[in-house]
Amino acid sequence: MGGVDLIANKEIRENCFRLLVRREHSQQELIDKLALKGFGRSESKAVIDILAEQGWQSNERFAESYARYRIKKGYGPIKVSFELKQRGIDEVDLDSIVLDLADGWDEVIDTVYKKKYSDDTQLENKEWLKRNRFLQQRGFSNGMIIALFKRFSIQINYS
Repeated sequence: MGGVDLIANKEIRENCFRLLVRREHSQQELIDKLALKGFGRSESKAVIDILAEQGWQSNERFAESYARYRIKKGYGPIKVSFELKQRGIDEVDLDSIVLDLADGWDEVIDTVYKKKYSDDTQLENKEWLKRNRFLQQRGFSNGMIIALFKRFSIQINYS
């Protein structure tokens, strides 16, 4: 029986290395991908824990890499946090990561908005709602969106 476990562990380890060579993965992602290949979750977790101890896998490196990528793509803190939680990462300091990439979340949301929309400052209610929804779907909070509209002096034309 022990030989079978060693062979399975070796296969799990090799699969992990193949995945980790391409990009960082969270432990949860690795376990899920290995489960799809028929490996047991508990066996996979044990092997991944050893890889983490040896420095081959790191949830911290994954979280930072993933957050940087998504912030550069123009996603806000709500969406990035949600996506990280789906990948098994509960705690990450997104504010410090965004400060490495920009002057803060205001710069990120401003860039996303300017890239998508014109400089119109008078918007019909329907257009204002459309732009608001777009930014919410990108993961920006209502407070951030309202602050953006104030910075750009955007007003709603109710006529």
